[in-house]
Parts: sequence; C-alpha cells; structure tokens
Amino acid sequence: MSHLLKMHRHTIDQIIHPYDVYPGQPPLLLALSVEDGLSHSDLAARIHNKRATLSVMVDRMEKTGLVERRPDENDQRVTRVYLTEKGKEVTVHVKKAIQTADEMTFAHFLPEEKLLFRRLLLQMKDNLRPKDQ
Repeated sequence: MSHLLKMHRHTIDQIIHPYDVYPGQPPLLLALSVEDGLSHSDLAARIHNKRATLSVMVDRMEKTGLVERRPDENDQRVTRVYLTEKGKEVTVHVKKAIQTADEMTFAHFLPEEKLLFRRLLLQMKDNLRPKDQ
C-alpha cells in the first residue's frame, strides 16, 4: 500500500512540477484553497506537519510566488499565510493533477469494484482508529 501511495504521489508531483510546486506542497495549497489566511499553527495542524517543517515550506513557496505571509490584523504576534494569485491558479492545476492521477489509478475498474475498494479502505481506517473516538 505504501508503494502504491508513493507512486500516486510521484505521478502528481511529475504533473505539477512545471508550476513550481514541489513534493509536500500540494496539501498546503489545498488547505489554503479551503480556508485562506491560516496561521502557521493552524496550517501545520491541518496538513499534519511540524511548525518548523511548515515554516521552511512556506519560505520556499513564498520565493516562488505561491503564497505570502501577512501579520494578523488583531494579533501582531500571529502571522497568516495567504495564497497569491499565482498560488490560486496553480491550485487549480494541482486539483486537476490529483484528478488525473486518480483516474489513472482506477482505470479499468468497474464501478462496483471502486465501491468495494472504498468500503474496504473505510473498514481499514475504522480498524486503525483509536477505540476511544
């Protein structure tokens, strides 16, 4: 399963590389496309990264013009991350790349097989979920 996930991610990374998007950055772009202007802490939590890792990622994405940092209007100690116009345009390509990779992954699957696969994945997820949730 991990090999399949790596191949899926690699396919996406190859498609989006011409847009100055590097491995690990799509989740950040997608999170900001849902809610722009997240703080570093909120963004790190959303994409399941450490704040230090996120900070390096945001630095790189700022240099390529995908995001920008701005101080919070109410709390100057907080910095928020926003998509630039280029970042918004690139996010459209990232979403298309994910859709393309998904279509490639599930090519030659019958609709019933896709439904069964989804059900099995949900069961695996449920099996791994901590029992107190």
